[in-house]
Amino acid sequence: MTRTTDAYSNRASEYVDLLGSVSAMHHADRHLIETWGAAASGRLIDAGCGPGHWTQHLAERGADIRGIDLVPEFIDHARATHPGVRFDVESIESIDEPDAALGGVLAWFSTIHHEPSGIAAPLVEFARVLRPGGSLLLGYFEAEETEAFDHAVLRAYRWRATDLQRELETAGFQVVEIHRRAERGQRPVGAIVCEHSTD
Repeated sequence: MTRTTDAYSNRASEYVDLLGSVSAMHHADRHLIETWGAAASGRLIDAGCGPGHWTQHLAERGADIRGIDLVPEFIDHARATHPGVRFDVESIESIDEPDAALGGVLAWFSTIHHEPSGIAAPLVEFARVLRPGGSLLLGYFEAEETEAFDHAVLRAYRWRATDLQRELETAGFQVVEIHRRAERGQRPVGAIVCEHSTD
């Protein structure tokens, strides 16, 4: 993930200015994340929290949540802007939590730079830190076929929902809901709510 971290570090200020607040987010995303956060119980992690806006938003709504990201500039911004919330420089592939410690993981577009051959690494880690029945909300770019595309920061991947669902199930999740949104002039996006399987 070094290349991804460096790419975001180099454009951190630009990213924060464009996307570093909940007010800049789509209303449907805000509703989905708020609903998910209200339903999740126990401690939560915002995995790949970026500037920390979603972490702070859920904390304001009563969640016991901390944010993690590998980009130091994002964590510095998050700590300065949201001093009441804990933020750590940490990889979503190696989360500093015991097994089955968490009630929920928010992975909002934080796995988009993982190649299909490597997507299992964060998904398995999410499953490890979630207790049985714990919830994962994963945001992603959607397409009819899983493929790479030129993202503004670094090459990323859009996923066919059935391919991503299969990866999640292999990692130990049961899909509960799949949300899709396609608007003129915007890349289609999706979100999957799933639970850590108790099987």
